[in-house]
Amino acid sequence: MKFNVAEKWNLLSDQAVSYAPKLLLAIVVLIIGLIVLSRFKSMVKNMMIKANWDRDLVPFLSSMLDVLLKALLFLTVAEIIGIKTASFLALLAAAGFAIGMALQGSLGNFASGVMVLIFKPYKTGDLIEIADSRGWVKEIQIFNTILRTATNQTVIVPNGLATSGKIINHSTNGFIRVDLFNAIPYDEDFIKVEKAILEEVALIPEVLKDPEASVGIEEFDSHNIKIGTFLHAKPEHYWDVYYKAHIAIKNALGKNDVKMAYSEGIELGSIGKN
Repeated sequence: MKFNVAEKWNLLSDQAVSYAPKLLLAIVVLIIGLIVLSRFKSMVKNMMIKANWDRDLVPFLSSMLDVLLKALLFLTVAEIIGIKTASFLALLAAAGFAIGMALQGSLGNFASGVMVLIFKPYKTGDLIEIADSRGWVKEIQIFNTILRTATNQTVIVPNGLATSGKIINHSTNGFIRVDLFNAIPYDEDFIKVEKAILEEVALIPEVLKDPEASVGIEEFDSHNIKIGTFLHAKPEHYWDVYYKAHIAIKNALGKNDVKMAYSEGIELGSIGKN
């Protein structure tokens, strides 16, 4: 049997002509559908915000709505093209177990996201430490928690880490302690140093008056006295206080002719753990 190129070409051309309208319609429906879904999602999200829904729940539900609507859109496009959605869904159901096994981590993150929303170990706006990352919670999504760091970086943390690892929430009590350390020689008068530092840090607007700031002797090493300055601030003002307090301490010691000593391995500052 000879292979007739002309006949095959004519057959392909006829099929392409008959199939082209369906394909064109499917592309138009997909493009318009994605635009409509995007606007619908934004509208629903704004309605939830105006209705004062939990601001942690809003992005979570928005993400779920986006996934469901896009799945329906793709099924509609498949039907237009000519793919039988009933058999397509049966195929998906048959493959669902294998896909579920492959996506155990993602499904676990989804379950963990639900638990975060229910038990609220943290919420949007909180300053937390999780998975060796520290930042403010920007958004809780269905699979991930989005953090914004002090350097304005975005950190994406899988929700599974929220239920399987340690979380430090610095915003729970409404304020946070800022610890700063420096060293002074043994021959300096600690009472004078304490008074000078407290007077200077009191001028920082973001430092809370209650609890009061304090200065104490942290430890004695072989050559110097390690002193700690302990201030309190709202979580969102932590870094403002951290840097302004360093300047204030330097100014206080300079104005009172107090010598600063160098101590190897000294921790200059941290978030208070107590």
